[in-house]
Amino acid sequence: MIICTRQMARLLLTSRAMKAERITVLGACLMMAAAVPVLAGHKAPADGLPQLRSNAVLVLDESDSSVLLSRQATVPTPIASITKLMTAMVVLESDQPLDEMLVVTDEDRERGRGAYSRLPVGTHLTRADLLHLALMSSENRAAHALGRNYPGGVTAFVQEMNRKAANLGMHSAHFVDPSGLSSGNVASPTDLAILVNAAAQHPVIREYSTDEGHSVRVGRRMLEYRNTDHLVRSPTWNIIVQKTGYITEAGRCLVLKAVIKGRSVVMVLLDSFGKYTRTADAQRIRKWLEARLSDVAAGNPA
Repeated sequence: MIICTRQMARLLLTSRAMKAERITVLGACLMMAAAVPVLAGHKAPADGLPQLRSNAVLVLDESDSSVLLSRQATVPTPIASITKLMTAMVVLESDQPLDEMLVVTDEDRERGRGAYSRLPVGTHLTRADLLHLALMSSENRAAHALGRNYPGGVTAFVQEMNRKAANLGMHSAHFVDPSGLSSGNVASPTDLAILVNAAAQHPVIREYSTDEGHSVRVGRRMLEYRNTDHLVRSPTWNIIVQKTGYITEAGRCLVLKAVIKGRSVVMVLLDSFGKYTRTADAQRIRKWLEARLSDVAAGNPA
Protein backbone atom coordinates (compact mmCIF):
# COMPACT_ATOMS: atom_id res chain seq x y z
CA MET A 1 0.00 0.00 0.00
CA ILE A 2 1.31 3.46 -0.91
CA ILE A 3 0.68 5.74 2.02
CA CYS A 4 0.46 8.96 0.02
CA THR A 5 -2.82 9.15 -1.89
CA ARG A 6 -3.23 11.10 -5.14
CA GLN A 7 -5.53 13.51 -3.33
CA MET A 8 -2.90 14.17 -0.65
CA ALA A 9 -0.23 14.70 -3.29
CA ARG A 10 -2.38 17.26 -5.12
CA LEU A 11 -3.03 19.14 -1.89
CA LEU A 12 0.64 19.18 -0.98
CA LEU A 13 1.81 20.23 -4.42
CA THR A 14 -0.57 23.19 -4.43
CA SER A 15 0.50 24.37 -0.98
CA ARG A 16 1.68 27.96 -1.04
CA ALA A 17 5.35 28.84 -0.51
CA MET A 18 6.45 25.35 0.51
CA LYS A 19 9.74 25.70 2.35
CA ALA A 20 12.69 23.33 2.35
CA GLU A 21 11.97 22.08 5.84
CA ARG A 22 8.41 21.13 4.88
CA ILE A 23 9.65 19.30 1.85
CA THR A 24 11.92 17.31 4.17
CA VAL A 25 9.06 16.26 6.44
CA LEU A 26 6.58 15.55 3.67
CA GLY A 27 9.07 14.27 1.13
CA ALA A 28 7.59 10.81 1.54
CA CYS A 29 4.24 11.97 0.18
CA LEU A 30 5.80 13.94 -2.67
CA MET A 31 8.58 11.58 -3.75
CA MET A 32 7.96 8.13 -2.30
CA ALA A 33 7.64 5.31 -4.81
CA ALA A 34 7.75 2.22 -2.59
CA ALA A 35 5.30 0.52 -0.27
CA VAL A 36 5.51 1.29 3.45
CA PRO A 37 4.38 -0.54 6.60
CA VAL A 38 0.81 0.23 7.64
CA LEU A 39 -0.60 -0.59 11.07
CA ALA A 40 -4.14 -1.84 10.69
CA GLY A 41 -5.00 -2.51 14.32
CA HIS A 42 -3.75 -2.86 17.87
CA LYS A 43 -2.52 -6.46 17.71
CA ALA A 44 1.06 -7.21 16.75
CA PRO A 45 1.19 -7.81 12.98
CA ALA A 46 2.79 -10.98 11.66
CA ASP A 47 5.45 -9.03 9.75
CA GLY A 48 7.23 -7.84 12.89
CA LEU A 49 5.84 -4.32 13.18
CA PRO A 50 5.62 -3.00 16.74
CA GLN A 51 2.44 -3.49 18.74
CA LEU A 52 1.10 0.04 19.29
CA ARG A 53 -1.92 1.12 21.31
CA SER A 54 -2.31 4.66 19.99
CA ASN A 55 -5.30 4.94 17.68
CA ALA A 56 -3.53 7.29 15.25
CA VAL A 57 0.15 6.90 14.37
CA LEU A 58 2.64 8.44 11.98
CA VAL A 59 6.39 7.85 12.02
CA LEU A 60 8.65 9.57 9.50
CA ASP A 61 12.36 9.01 8.85
CA GLU A 62 13.55 12.38 7.59
CA SER A 63 16.95 11.10 6.52
CA ASP A 64 15.47 9.43 3.44
CA SER A 65 11.98 10.99 3.44
CA SER A 66 10.21 7.73 4.16
CA VAL A 67 7.02 6.92 6.05
CA LEU A 68 7.86 4.10 8.44
CA LEU A 69 4.53 3.54 10.19
CA SER A 70 1.06 4.89 9.59
CA ARG A 71 -2.43 4.50 11.05
CA GLN A 72 -5.24 7.00 10.45
CA ALA A 73 -2.56 9.45 9.31
CA THR A 74 -4.87 11.76 7.33
CA VAL A 75 -7.84 11.78 9.70
CA PRO A 76 -8.26 15.04 11.70
CA THR A 77 -8.86 14.53 15.42
CA PRO A 78 -8.71 16.64 18.61
CA ILE A 79 -5.08 17.36 19.52
CA ALA A 80 -5.35 18.82 23.05
CA SER A 81 -2.14 20.54 24.22
CA ILE A 82 -0.19 19.65 21.08
CA THR A 83 -1.83 22.97 20.17
CA LYS A 84 0.77 24.75 22.29
CA LEU A 85 3.48 24.14 19.66
CA MET A 86 1.49 26.39 17.31
CA THR A 87 0.88 28.84 20.16
CA ALA A 88 4.62 29.05 20.77
CA MET A 89 5.41 29.64 17.09
CA VAL A 90 2.89 32.46 16.82
CA VAL A 91 4.30 34.12 19.96
CA LEU A 92 7.91 33.84 18.81
CA GLU A 93 7.21 34.98 15.26
CA SER A 94 5.32 38.05 16.51
CA ASP A 95 8.62 39.40 17.90
CA GLN A 96 7.01 40.41 21.19
CA PRO A 97 9.69 40.85 23.88
CA LEU A 98 10.23 37.68 25.88
CA ASP A 99 11.34 39.66 28.92
CA GLU A 100 8.10 41.65 29.12
CA MET A 101 6.21 41.06 32.38
CA LEU A 102 2.64 39.78 31.92
CA VAL A 103 -0.13 39.23 34.45
CA VAL A 104 -2.40 36.18 34.70
CA THR A 105 -5.97 37.50 34.97
CA ASP A 106 -9.41 36.04 35.53
CA GLU A 107 -9.82 35.87 31.75
CA ASP A 108 -7.15 33.18 31.71
CA ARG A 109 -9.15 30.92 34.04
CA GLU A 110 -10.46 28.58 31.37
CA ARG A 111 -13.20 26.38 32.74
CA GLY A 112 -14.10 22.80 31.95
CA ARG A 113 -12.53 19.38 32.11
CA GLY A 114 -8.75 19.42 32.09
CA ALA A 115 -8.51 23.18 32.77
CA TYR A 116 -6.05 22.68 35.61
CA SER A 117 -3.47 25.34 36.42
CA ARG A 118 -1.10 26.06 39.29
CA LEU A 119 -0.86 29.76 38.43
CA PRO A 120 -3.19 31.87 40.58
CA VAL A 121 -4.88 34.98 39.17
CA GLY A 122 -2.56 37.93 39.73
CA THR A 123 0.65 36.03 38.96
CA HIS A 124 3.32 38.20 37.32
CA LEU A 125 5.68 36.33 34.97
CA THR A 126 7.71 37.19 31.91
CA ARG A 127 6.49 36.13 28.51
CA ALA A 128 9.48 33.76 28.40
CA ASP A 129 8.45 32.07 31.65
CA LEU A 130 4.86 31.66 30.46
CA LEU A 131 6.08 30.18 27.19
CA HIS A 132 8.44 27.87 29.07
CA LEU A 133 5.66 26.56 31.32
CA ALA A 134 3.22 26.17 28.43
CA LEU A 135 5.64 24.06 26.40
CA MET A 136 7.26 22.06 29.17
CA SER A 137 4.38 21.51 31.62
CA SER A 138 1.34 22.28 29.45
CA GLU A 139 0.36 25.20 31.71
CA ASN A 140 -3.07 26.20 30.39
CA ARG A 141 -3.35 29.64 31.96
CA ALA A 142 0.15 30.42 30.71
CA ALA A 143 -0.87 29.57 27.14
CA HIS A 144 -4.07 31.59 27.37
CA ALA A 145 -2.23 34.59 28.83
CA LEU A 146 0.19 34.48 25.89
CA GLY A 147 -2.71 34.58 23.44
CA ARG A 148 -4.56 37.29 25.37
CA ASN A 149 -1.48 39.55 25.29
CA TYR A 150 -1.11 39.25 21.52
CA PRO A 151 -2.05 42.41 19.55
CA GLY A 152 -5.81 42.14 19.08
CA GLY A 153 -6.21 39.62 21.90
CA VAL A 154 -7.17 35.95 21.74
CA THR A 155 -9.39 36.39 18.66
CA ALA A 156 -6.53 37.82 16.60
CA PHE A 157 -4.14 35.23 18.04
CA VAL A 158 -6.34 32.29 16.96
CA GLN A 159 -6.73 33.83 13.51
CA GLU A 160 -2.95 33.93 13.23
CA MET A 161 -2.72 30.31 14.38
CA ASN A 162 -5.02 29.26 11.55
CA ARG A 163 -3.23 31.47 9.02
CA LYS A 164 0.09 29.93 10.04
CA ALA A 165 -1.35 26.42 9.76
CA ALA A 166 -2.62 27.13 6.25
CA ASN A 167 0.72 28.57 5.16
CA LEU A 168 2.52 25.47 6.46
CA GLY A 169 0.22 23.20 4.47
CA MET A 170 -1.67 21.79 7.46
CA HIS A 171 -4.80 21.33 5.36
CA SER A 172 -7.11 19.70 7.88
CA ALA A 173 -5.94 21.65 10.95
CA HIS A 174 -8.19 24.11 12.76
CA PHE A 175 -7.63 26.03 15.98
CA VAL A 176 -10.12 27.77 18.26
CA ASP A 177 -8.04 28.46 21.39
CA PRO A 178 -4.33 28.79 22.33
CA SER A 179 -4.28 26.17 25.10
CA GLY A 180 -5.83 23.10 23.45
CA LEU A 181 -8.57 22.66 26.05
CA SER A 182 -11.20 22.87 23.32
CA SER A 183 -11.94 19.75 21.29
CA GLY A 184 -12.39 22.14 18.37
CA ASN A 185 -8.60 22.22 17.98
CA VAL A 186 -8.10 19.44 15.43
CA ALA A 187 -5.42 18.18 13.05
CA SER A 188 -4.35 14.95 11.39
CA PRO A 189 -1.09 13.15 12.19
CA THR A 190 0.19 14.34 8.80
CA ASP A 191 -0.57 17.93 9.82
CA LEU A 192 1.18 17.43 13.15
CA ALA A 193 4.31 16.07 11.51
CA ILE A 194 4.48 19.39 9.63
CA LEU A 195 3.90 21.27 12.89
CA VAL A 196 6.63 19.37 14.75
CA ASN A 197 9.15 20.01 12.02
CA ALA A 198 8.30 23.71 11.83
CA ALA A 199 8.47 24.07 15.62
CA ALA A 200 11.88 22.39 15.63
CA GLN A 201 13.24 25.30 13.60
CA HIS A 202 12.90 27.53 16.69
CA PRO A 203 15.74 27.18 19.23
CA VAL A 204 13.51 28.48 22.05
CA ILE A 205 10.89 25.78 21.40
CA ARG A 206 13.57 23.10 21.25
CA GLU A 207 15.04 24.27 24.57
CA TYR A 208 11.81 24.85 26.49
CA SER A 209 9.92 21.77 25.31
CA THR A 210 12.76 19.40 26.25
CA ASP A 211 13.74 21.03 29.55
CA GLU A 212 13.38 18.61 32.48
CA GLY A 213 12.17 21.24 34.95
CA HIS A 214 11.68 24.94 35.53
CA SER A 215 11.02 27.10 38.62
CA VAL A 216 9.12 30.37 38.80
CA ARG A 217 8.44 32.73 41.69
CA VAL A 218 4.75 33.28 42.41
CA GLY A 219 4.37 35.79 45.22
CA ARG A 220 6.58 34.56 48.05
CA ARG A 221 6.68 30.98 46.81
CA MET A 222 8.81 29.19 44.27
CA LEU A 223 6.79 26.82 42.10
CA GLU A 224 8.67 23.81 40.73
CA TYR A 225 7.45 22.46 37.39
CA ARG A 226 8.39 19.18 35.73
CA ASN A 227 8.17 18.16 32.09
CA THR A 228 4.98 16.24 31.29
CA ASP A 229 7.03 13.90 29.06
CA HIS A 230 9.31 11.71 31.19
CA LEU A 231 11.26 10.64 28.08
CA VAL A 232 13.22 13.91 28.21
CA ARG A 233 14.79 12.69 31.46
CA SER A 234 16.02 9.47 29.89
CA PRO A 235 19.70 9.41 28.86
CA THR A 236 18.81 6.91 26.13
CA TRP A 237 16.74 9.48 24.20
CA ASN A 238 18.00 12.40 22.11
CA ILE A 239 14.82 14.44 21.76
CA ILE A 240 14.93 17.62 19.68
CA VAL A 241 11.37 18.83 20.35
CA GLN A 242 8.33 17.26 22.01
CA LYS A 243 4.85 17.97 23.30
CA THR A 244 2.26 15.97 25.20
CA GLY A 245 -1.47 16.54 25.31
CA TYR A 246 -4.62 15.28 26.97
CA ILE A 247 -8.32 16.03 27.05
CA THR A 248 -11.07 13.42 27.15
CA GLU A 249 -11.94 13.88 23.47
CA ALA A 250 -8.32 13.57 22.33
CA GLY A 251 -7.03 10.86 24.64
CA ARG A 252 -3.34 10.83 25.54
CA CYS A 253 -1.21 12.36 22.79
CA LEU A 254 2.51 12.72 22.13
CA VAL A 255 4.50 14.22 19.30
CA LEU A 256 8.27 14.38 19.14
CA LYS A 257 11.28 14.69 16.93
CA ALA A 258 14.30 12.67 17.99
CA VAL A 259 17.62 11.39 16.68
CA ILE A 260 17.71 7.58 16.64
CA LYS A 261 20.89 5.88 15.48
CA GLY A 262 21.93 9.07 13.72
CA ARG A 263 18.61 9.49 11.90
CA SER A 264 16.07 12.27 12.51
CA VAL A 265 12.69 10.70 13.20
CA VAL A 266 9.28 12.34 13.76
CA MET A 267 6.68 10.44 15.80
CA VAL A 268 3.00 11.37 16.12
CA LEU A 269 0.95 9.30 18.58
CA LEU A 270 -2.67 10.32 19.16
CA ASP A 271 -5.58 9.02 21.22
CA SER A 272 -3.68 6.61 23.44
CA PHE A 273 -5.58 4.99 26.28
CA GLY A 274 -3.85 4.98 29.65
CA LYS A 275 -1.43 7.44 31.21
CA TYR A 276 1.78 5.74 30.04
CA THR A 277 0.67 4.20 26.75
CA ARG A 278 1.87 7.03 24.52
CA THR A 279 5.41 6.97 25.89
CA ALA A 280 5.40 3.16 25.88
CA ASP A 281 4.45 3.32 22.18
CA ALA A 282 7.34 5.72 21.55
CA GLN A 283 9.69 3.29 23.29
CA ARG A 284 8.40 0.39 21.21
CA ILE A 285 8.85 2.39 18.00
CA ARG A 286 12.41 3.32 18.92
CA LYS A 287 13.30 -0.27 19.79
CA TRP A 288 11.77 -1.51 16.52
CA LEU A 289 13.56 1.17 14.50
CA GLU A 290 16.92 0.50 16.15
CA ALA A 291 16.59 -3.20 15.31
CA ARG A 292 15.56 -2.34 11.76
CA LEU A 293 18.54 -0.04 11.24
CA SER A 294 20.90 -2.62 12.76
CA ASP A 295 19.61 -5.20 10.27
CA VAL A 296 20.22 -2.81 7.39
CA ALA A 297 23.74 -2.04 8.62
CA ALA A 298 24.45 -5.77 8.82
CA GLY A 299 23.26 -6.27 5.26
CA ASN A 300 20.05 -8.01 6.20
CA PRO A 301 16.73 -7.02 4.60
CA ALA A 302 14.77 -4.42 6.61
